[in-house]
Order: sequence, then C-alpha cells, then structure tokens
Amino acid sequence: MSFREHDRKTFIADTCGDYASRRISKREFIRKLGIAGVGLSGFGAAMLGGGRPFRGLDFGNPAFAQAGPDEAMMQWLSEVGKPFAGTTIRYTSEATPPTIVANQLAKEEFTKATGINVEIEIVPLEQVLQKATLDIQGQIGTYDLYYLDQSWMATFSPDMEDPREYYDSHPDIAMPDFDWADFSQPLLDGISMYDGKLVSIPFDIPIFILMYRRDLYEKHGLKVPTDLNEYMANVKAIQEAESKNGIYGTTGQLRSGHYSLECDWTAWLWGNGGSIYDKAGMFSGGDEQGIKGLEYLMEISKNCPPGALTWTWDGEGQSVAQGLAGQVITWGEYFPSFDGANSKVVGLMEAAPPPKAISLRKPEDCGFNEIPNVGHQGGSGLGLSKYSQNQEAAFLFMQWATSKDVVGRGSVLGGGASPVRLSAFTDPRTLAAAKVGPGTTRHFPAVEKTINTMMGSEPDFPAWAELSNNTIPVELGKYLTGQFKTPQECMDAIKPVADEMAAPFRKA
Repeated sequence: MSFREHDRKTFIADTCGDYASRRISKREFIRKLGIAGVGLSGFGAAMLGGGRPFRGLDFGNPAFAQAGPDEAMMQWLSEVGKPFAGTTIRYTSEATPPTIVANQLAKEEFTKATGINVEIEIVPLEQVLQKATLDIQGQIGTYDLYYLDQSWMATFSPDMEDPREYYDSHPDIAMPDFDWADFSQPLLDGISMYDGKLVSIPFDIPIFILMYRRDLYEKHGLKVPTDLNEYMANVKAIQEAESKNGIYGTTGQLRSGHYSLECDWTAWLWGNGGSIYDKAGMFSGGDEQGIKGLEYLMEISKNCPPGALTWTWDGEGQSVAQGLAGQVITWGEYFPSFDGANSKVVGLMEAAPPPKAISLRKPEDCGFNEIPNVGHQGGSGLGLSKYSQNQEAAFLFMQWATSKDVVGRGSVLGGGASPVRLSAFTDPRTLAAAKVGPGTTRHFPAVEKTINTMMGSEPDFPAWAELSNNTIPVELGKYLTGQFKTPQECMDAIKPVADEMAAPFRKA
C-alpha cells in the first residue's frame, strides 16, 4: 500500500468517525467520502445513522419453527469444521434482514456444528465503513468478513478474496452443492462484480415490484397493467372511482430532499426512456424522455394521499397497509407487512412484476454503469477479507450464511428481503409460506422476475450519494410543490450541479 493510499484510508476512517460522533453533518460526510473516491449507493446513504426502516420484517413466523437446518450440510460442517473448533471469526454489518437472521441462527446451528464462534457486530452503515477501512488500511484482519454496500465494490476489491476463486482453490472446505449458478447473473453483475472480479456474494436485494388491491381491480374491471401507460390508466380509474371513499389511485414516498423521492423519480424516468446520465457522463434528465418521466411523476403525485409529499418509504408502506391506495410500484419488502398485524388489507394485496417501460434506454447509452429499468434496486454482498487470520473458518461461515438452506429460511424469516438465490424462489419452505399471513412470500414470483429481467441500477461514482440524497430530491421536491413552473426548470436546476460533481469521474 502506498503512502498516498494509506493517507486516503486514514481520511475515510476519520470521516466515518466524525460522522458517527456527529461532529459533521450527513451532507458533509457524503461530500468528504466523494473527495476520497468512496461511493455510497443512494439506498446505503439513506440508511446512514439508523437501521432498516421497513416494518414488514417478521422474524417470528411460524414457518421458521417448521424449518430446521439441512442435515447433510450440518453433517458436512461438523466434519470439516473440526480443525477450526475454538476459532472466533468476526463480522460487521448494518441491521439488514439476512444479517439479523444469520445472527439468530449462528450460535445454535453453525457454532454448534463446527465449534467456530461467530461475533457479529451490528452497527450503522457509516461505522461498518469505518471499521472495514481501518482494518484493510492496516491489513490487520480484525474482521474476517465484511458487509459491502454495492457501491463499495471498487474500493474494497483489492482487499477481498474472489470467493469463487477461493472456493475452487480450497476443495477441502468447498461446500458440496454450493451451486454458484444458483445466483442469477443480473444480481451478480448489479451488486457483487467489479472489473471482472467477484468481490462478494450477494446477500440482500430490496427491489421495486408492482403491488395492487385485488378487490378494487375486480370491483372496477381493471387488469394487471402490462406497461406504464396502462398503469397510469389504472391509477386514474381507481382515483376517480374511490377517492370519495378515502382510497387514492396510488401512493408515494415523495418527501422533498429525501432519497426515497429520488427512487420514485428514477423508476418513472427510466420507464419513459430517459436516464440520469448519457454515455458522455453528462446529466440527461432534462432531455425529451427525461421531461416525460418528470411529468409522469407529477401525474402520480396528483393521485396520491396528500401525506405522500411528506412520506419516505415507511409512510408509503403504512399508507398501503391502512388501505389508502389501490396500487403502487415500490419496494417488495413491504409486501409481508400487508398480510401482517395491524394491516387493513390482509389478503387483499397481490404482487406482480412492474409494468414494462413505455420506452427504455440501453445501458450502453448511459454513463457510470447506470442500468435503466422500472425495477429500481438496492443491494449488498458479503466479502472475505484478504487479511483475515481465520480465512478458512470465515469461508465456512460465509458459505453457510449464503447457502441454499440459510438463504431459503432467511427469505421466510426476513420478511422477503433476501432471496438472493434462484433456489429461494422454489424452496419448499418459501413455497409453504406463500399464503396469506405474517412473513408471507406470496410476492416472490414477482421479485424473481424483476431481478432477472427488469432490474434498474443507479449510476455508480463517488459523488452519486450526495446527488441522490440531496441535490436531486431537493429540486424534485420544489417541482412537486409548485416552486418550479415547468419540469424543464427543475431539470435545468439539477444539471449544472450534476455535471460538475460528475466531472472528476468522467472518462476523458
């Protein structure tokens, strides 16, 4: 490691520490990370300082009690784990559903079988980054595994083992039937790959799907929309027919200045043929397709409950659970809560892949690895440190935590946030949970198809977190509240800032 790289990592760690101690603001934190060349996905940046906000996570589902561990895998673990008994491996993560599930199961299953102790530190995302940065800076190996936001793959790639190569080079501890082909290629490409290297194993995949009221569709003779034109027609039909009953055509996470508003905007932008950046790396939200996307967002906002302009994701999900909206395209993680306690729409909600875009720009015509599509995603992976002093024991845990068995059970336990394996969608336990009730997986077919065919990914460069969490949603909020007279004025306000912030990362 060069002195320059050493100083950069010191700067990153100090910045994380300053934010964790609240000596600097979130905005200043993101700005400094951008200076250091470290990105945060917009989703990750929105999670800073706290845990997952979604209320659909049901970790007490009865299906869990019926879902014991895979006996063959446990037998294999007990055999290969013996040389490492008494070893302690450490792992740090934010409070994602798969991490919480792994933490719950590790002692009773993994440690019991192998004798390997597991210490999982669950901390806010900024502290995850700080701890990981300090660890790789000193090549200390305090932590054996890292939770990696999808936007960190470039930063941490040199310090992570390629898990597929590690698997092939250590046949004595390579889990039988781990089945790498069971991870879909779009998911690997979207959240775990960098420059041809597999940096992590996918661990978490929140993603947009369509969710709608079956009773209202039947009542008004509506069909599941096949494209965004039909989706908008359904929005207006429900609004016209049901607003007198306090039910709106849709709902939203439209709070000015919050990343959640940016998420909604990108789905409509991409779905109308636009992109955030063009292939030259210049902001393109104000071109013809971009304006159509923003007009679509405005039309959506007119058919939402008035509170939607003040809601982020949690308020949006609650509005559906309280029966205020006929349909919505948003995070699939909400869905289990609609069948859970305190919901007024138990059994009434259905899920489907998002309707097709009206037009769609190709990824090669976009900048910074942006992938336009309606299925907006945010995800993370689990990485194996090159500096771990317990690599083999850690790799055993890594395989266990991402195995078909644990991912399958985690998908039931974790409220539907972590089906990162294709087999999770056909696992008998997830199929058994695909019925009305807490922790339901009724929405999994929609999630699977969206991951494999309609996944949309935001640009990936260090300044993106600042743009997506501040500049863009602030200006979008002004437009939705009438502070700009036209959509073009809104996009024109964003463009100079977006172009300037992207300039250092634009290819010559």
